[in-house]
Amino acid sequence: MMYVEERNKTPLSLGEEKNMVTQLLLINITVFILLFFTEIIYGIEGNPPARFKGDVLSHVLLPSTFDGLLKNPWTLFSSMFTHDSFWLITSNMIWLTCFGTMLQNHAGRDRILPLYLLSGVVGAVCYMLGMHFIPAFQALQPYATMTGASASIMAMAIGATVVAPGYRLLPNLPIPFWIITLVFLIVNVVTHIVNSHDLTTVPALIGGGLTGFFYMQQWKKGNDLGAGFNKVVYRITHMFHPKSHLHVVK
Repeated sequence: MMYVEERNKTPLSLGEEKNMVTQLLLINITVFILLFFTEIIYGIEGNPPARFKGDVLSHVLLPSTFDGLLKNPWTLFSSMFTHDSFWLITSNMIWLTCFGTMLQNHAGRDRILPLYLLSGVVGAVCYMLGMHFIPAFQALQPYATMTGASASIMAMAIGATVVAPGYRLLPNLPIPFWIITLVFLIVNVVTHIVNSHDLTTVPALIGGGLTGFFYMQQWKKGNDLGAGFNKVVYRITHMFHPKSHLHVVK
């Protein structure tokens, strides 16, 4: 006898199916809106943009130094939900919808949140290592920060390609899925160059991509690396809920 996870059948929903991709979209967009209006309030009160960055953004974006991380250790997680550019969050949310929905439909919603968080942390660590050991990036350390869900989305892109390498988004258009992943990588790098004028996020994208590859390769072998995390989250979120009925297959 085994317990079978009921997978999501619709691309995006807010109903009982608890679409994890939609929830991540809502969190990212909500954080962006809150920061946007906070910046407006700072401007109305006559504060310069530097004041907003120092008072608010510096406490949610990932710093490029380990000393900065020790002062604000939560930025290891908050940065993957924080976008400081309209174009960055727009492109990231489109790609999150694309890759996240595909991965969710092929591997189940329980893969989404653990992979998002794990790849975001690995991407953040790779970013900081790159800032310290890549000579071209070292000069940017005093003011560089990492923002956005790019590493997590890259993990989902690679993970989705691992799970369904022959999948076609458009059945009538024979474009392999890896090409779409490559387009995402190029667009993401260009977006960061346009907005931040640097390539410091490339190590984060590599770290996220490798995490997605390893995570989903293990899942295909029957090793769910996020099983323990999902159990903890389930117990916390259902602490005061009545016991749900699982579908049992004999």
